[in-house]
Amino acid sequence: MSLPSARFTAAHPPGLAAGWHLERLTPPSRLYGANGICTGPDGRIYVAQVSGSQISAVDPETGLLEAISPKGGDIVAPDDLVFDRDGNLYATEITEGRVSVRAPNGRTRVVYGDLPCANPIAFHEGRLFAGECRMGGRILELDLAGGAPRVVLDNVPMPNAMEVGPDGMLYFPVMGANEIWRVALQGGAPEKVAGDLGVPDAVKFDAAGRIISTQVASGQVLRIDPRTGERTVLADIAPGLDNLTFVGDRLFVSSISGQINEVLGDGKVRSLVPDGFNWPLGIALGDDGVLFIADGPFSYTLRPGGKPRVAGMLFSPGYPGYARGVAAVGAGEFVVATANGAVARYWPARQESEVLASGFDQLYGVAVAPGGAVIAAEQGAGRVLAIASGEVSVLAADLRQPTGVAVDAAGNVLVSESGAGRVARLRRGAAETLLDGMQQPQGMLVRGDLLYIVDATARELIEFDMASGARRTIATELPVGAPPGVIPKFLGAIGEMAGPMGPFAGITGGSDGTLYISADAEGSVLALRPDHAGA
Repeated sequence: MSLPSARFTAAHPPGLAAGWHLERLTPPSRLYGANGICTGPDGRIYVAQVSGSQISAVDPETGLLEAISPKGGDIVAPDDLVFDRDGNLYATEITEGRVSVRAPNGRTRVVYGDLPCANPIAFHEGRLFAGECRMGGRILELDLAGGAPRVVLDNVPMPNAMEVGPDGMLYFPVMGANEIWRVALQGGAPEKVAGDLGVPDAVKFDAAGRIISTQVASGQVLRIDPRTGERTVLADIAPGLDNLTFVGDRLFVSSISGQINEVLGDGKVRSLVPDGFNWPLGIALGDDGVLFIADGPFSYTLRPGGKPRVAGMLFSPGYPGYARGVAAVGAGEFVVATANGAVARYWPARQESEVLASGFDQLYGVAVAPGGAVIAAEQGAGRVLAIASGEVSVLAADLRQPTGVAVDAAGNVLVSESGAGRVARLRRGAAETLLDGMQQPQGMLVRGDLLYIVDATARELIEFDMASGARRTIATELPVGAPPGVIPKFLGAIGEMAGPMGPFAGITGGSDGTLYISADAEGSVLALRPDHAGA
């Protein structure tokens, strides 16, 4: 059964070289994650998607999706949304530190541009409020005429999605304190409403004036009576819940991973938009045959014939951080490069990680050399690094967007330079061109003398014989990179939670010759198999 709509529609199906066939191990994702949600004047649910820089509207009955502010548009990294009575849609742009408004005619303008980690937003009786989801964050009332904002409350430890309650006070979750607070709209001292929760990240009100709050760490949807403190668990879905909205009396909740569910009562839920990936990014195959998929705020494991299982997330114990590059070093053990600028060993089953080195600028691919040194591409600084025994050495510098790394059979380090359209071999500190003529090479895999490269912009998988120099294209029209004709906007840092969030189409392989690719455009994992695989 086909889905009503997805986030990416290819102009043509993938083309494969003779002797290869393609299998999707996971279905395409329909959203680029799901962050803030709100109900529009048309009764549809509007969904902010930070990773995809997109706002979509979903029909609560059919699940049909429409991109309202598409990827590459004026609104960048939208995190929370609210409508005013005139149908204007206000969005916080968390990586840009600003609030923008989209008019019913589609025109967009910036309302306020000095709000670091802009996230929560609320509209009440003609007044607009927005906040900073960071430690020591502010909640401001913004002047719709363009004047200076007014500080409602300062020094709040990570306020998030908020709403004005029936008593006229502003209620909001305080993630850094694991509490819910309220404050008068004119300002003053805040009051604690509830504590000892599951890390609340959204607060809204039902028709009876009770708080409904999603819990990002526990995955629960709670109902809290602000008058008596009585609590009820409405649903227990999964860690990673983000926000909620009402369509009439019907309650819908979003998850960072991309799913939207309707809470029906008695703990039951109905899936409106199924779960998916934000990207995915790096991918690795462990010695136990289990795939590890890095997806930024989430990471997953995928067993043959199974479904993705959450290995860890930003709010789970031992998670190394926003994961991008990954390499397997044994059964259940991985090396991960994070958008926070750290390289770490990670044991998902044990919920443990160990930082090997940190303080880097935009890490992407990682690989492990035969002697155990970890090789990492530091795109922001244009370098390739080696990390061994606590020491960091620079293997090459002045590279143009180094992205993927690999090690050949002779122990030489290879790097894909996305900005130069080439793969270079590093020898004695020099970068020698091994293969050029590509558009945006990213993930790489070495199998004997064969090198496989994902060219994200060309949407191709290239096979290069390093011994003979023969080159051929294994696959075309792969669902990687940006949609056709779209130039993605740069996604900057989110405070201390994640550094710049650039894309990375990773690749790994199995002993039977199967190649696994992170199809970041459509949000799936692909298996490219030679016809003899599994025979």
